[in-house]
Amino acid sequence: MTTSAPDYFFERTGPSTFAPTIHGEGAWSNEDYHFACLAGLITHVIEQHRLEHDGGKLDLSRISFDILGRLPFKEATIEVTIKRPGRTIELVEAICSIGERPVIIARAWYLIPADTADVSGVEFEPLPAPASCPPRDMTSVWNGGLIAQVETRQPRAYRPGRAAAWITSPNHLVKNEEPIAIAEFVSRIDVANGIAVREDPTRFAFPNVDLTVHFFRQPVGEWTGLDTRVSWGPHGLGLTSSTLHDVEGPVGRAEQSLTVRAM
Repeated sequence: MTTSAPDYFFERTGPSTFAPTIHGEGAWSNEDYHFACLAGLITHVIEQHRLEHDGGKLDLSRISFDILGRLPFKEATIEVTIKRPGRTIELVEAICSIGERPVIIARAWYLIPADTADVSGVEFEPLPAPASCPPRDMTSVWNGGLIAQVETRQPRAYRPGRAAAWITSPNHLVKNEEPIAIAEFVSRIDVANGIAVREDPTRFAFPNVDLTVHFFRQPVGEWTGLDTRVSWGPHGLGLTSSTLHDVEGPVGRAEQSLTVRAM
């Protein structure tokens, strides 16, 4: 008798605790998380906190994640606090712990929305729509449950250090909880570090130690578009930089600091 895979990444096991499913397995090791799903989960929990706190009157402008070490594939605990309360500007912090050890610190700036449609302008080029792009098999480069379940479409030919991709997933973040669009969007951003690899990941390790995301518009839809450049310096430092897109166009930027080393 076979059991079908779940259609979610996490199951809530308590007020602030979450157990992972196979979909959260990392690309470097199945004994660790893929950071993408944890980034999405943290955003989900922060957004829930915001809805309870002020009814969602403020919009997410920036969220940054600092990864403090390995991310063992075990139950995660997330605690949220407001660091700088305000009616028009607010700073929220979330700490994710695994086995009582803090592993991720996230900070999110929320800003009051306003009608600036008459003066809006964007300097980023849009990507072709996902439906017009051919599929790309990420499992030819990467392992793990998260990569195995994503659907990837390729807007243009890619080369080492330069690529674009549309990423979506048939699975939502938390079992029996209403999906939050911006959290689902964030849960796919960290895949950027794997779409334009400069060298074979069996020869070089280049994990990111952080992720910083800025939005100038709240994303919509079920696709995360990544227009990505990867730069490696001569002394073991790297940077993955991505313009972020939804199906309506560009929405922001993401940056990932890399530690690059031979295996």
